[in-house]
Amino acid sequence: MLSVMITGSAFFPGLFVTLKTWLLRRQGWQEGDAVIMSARLVSIMQSLLASASGVLITTYCHRDVLHARHWLATWYVWFATPYFAYDIVAMFLSHRHRRRSQVDVRPETHPGAGVVGTSLREFLRREALMVTHHVGVCLLCFPTSAFWRAGVGDFFQGCMFLAELSTPFVCLGKILLQFKQQGSLLFKINGLIMIATFFCFRILIFPYMYWAYGQREGLSFWAVPGTLPVVNNIAAALLVAPQLYWLFLICRTAVSRKGHGFRGFAVSRRANNGPSELTKPSPEGKEAAD
Repeated sequence: MLSVMITGSAFFPGLFVTLKTWLLRRQGWQEGDAVIMSARLVSIMQSLLASASGVLITTYCHRDVLHARHWLATWYVWFATPYFAYDIVAMFLSHRHRRRSQVDVRPETHPGAGVVGTSLREFLRREALMVTHHVGVCLLCFPTSAFWRAGVGDFFQGCMFLAELSTPFVCLGKILLQFKQQGSLLFKINGLIMIATFFCFRILIFPYMYWAYGQREGLSFWAVPGTLPVVNNIAAALLVAPQLYWLFLICRTAVSRKGHGFRGFAVSRRANNGPSELTKPSPEGKEAAD
């Protein structure tokens, strides 16, 4: 499986560099716009791969949610874990370019190392929850899924992959903003789909997994938590808590009338060959849900 992880470690950064180079050289985009767009497109690719894996795994394993096996449940964990390490870097690069679009940074007055250090501190402060989430995936979720499951619960692993179903709509919303389409019908429809998929596959997926386990064991939904190890319930609570917080932020921006229904997102008016950059990241840090 180490070769699978190495493949993932090369695939996601390689796709990012390829997309950025294409946007810079073929489309004439500016550096910041190309970085931000490339990061979003890679996020969409990862979410589509994860979602497809989740659909295949849950469909195949639904008859025995505890002991049925599917090779993708382990394979994709090894392949996708490097994505979360890469994504922290991609998030920082996007943040730095947004900051440059807002602040006039002159090399002669702001040494490069100092600028990077300041930008990094701002990034870690603003995206603390998302960075913590990504680090937790790498240090806790990966060993749990790859080693400690002992071949049990592929169905539930597939359910966790399905959580990525909301990410393409989140990223599409950010792309539409980047092209100044926040007043379009497509943007509004996409926002509704984003909220619906986020709620279903990042919130309701947890009680659904409890229910599915109860069905197998002949237990009511309410009896399931008491039959599981305490650590399982704590882990589920820790996983769903940030999702609830991000859903709250998304809904809060959606009900606002400021900025065509999504408060706090502004589009810079820089004149360039590509689309304008966002001046503020999404509620979830890495393009809102990812």
